[in-house]
Amino acid sequence: MASGVSDGFQSLGREIGWEGRIIQAGVERFRHADGSESVRDKVWHPGAVGIIPLDGDTVWLTRQPREVVGARASLEIPAGKLDVAGEGPLATAQRELAEEIGKRAQSWREVFDFYASGGFCDERIWLFLAIGLSDADETGTPAHEEDERITAIRWPLSELDAAIAETHDAKTLIALLWLARHVDQGLSL
Repeated sequence: MASGVSDGFQSLGREIGWEGRIIQAGVERFRHADGSESVRDKVWHPGAVGIIPLDGDTVWLTRQPREVVGARASLEIPAGKLDVAGEGPLATAQRELAEEIGKRAQSWREVFDFYASGGFCDERIWLFLAIGLSDADETGTPAHEEDERITAIRWPLSELDAAIAETHDAKTLIALLWLARHVDQGLSL
């Protein structure tokens, strides 16, 4: 074990300093196994999902403005927050796929989950692979939320490197790098 690393810790409580529609921010105190205490700035987030929707030799991506970072047309995988009470990650992924690109999938597989930025935020993202796509309804039209401006894009798997070079979104980079590895190495999806 590395010097200064303990075997465990427990939360001693939290103080919420700010609360918005999606997140809370504040501080949380922890006691480590050696008795020392630490205080961490923290953002509490409900969690999210990201979807890799494969359709033959293409993957569906989205373009949407991300005003917070000044991006007019961020290239991203379909994704969304766990913001419906009682809805788990898979159900959220299925709902978001229909909302963002107007598709449903015959087969779903959880790829893995990860923390967006574990140094200060507890946002956990579940990444799913969706295969066997068809229109979510008879029109095939996405049902975006009122304030969303999303454009669905079919991106050729043969041009994944260009998508990776273009995106600055962490969940999308993780998903596309995972996909590119599987495509390049001929691994099963």
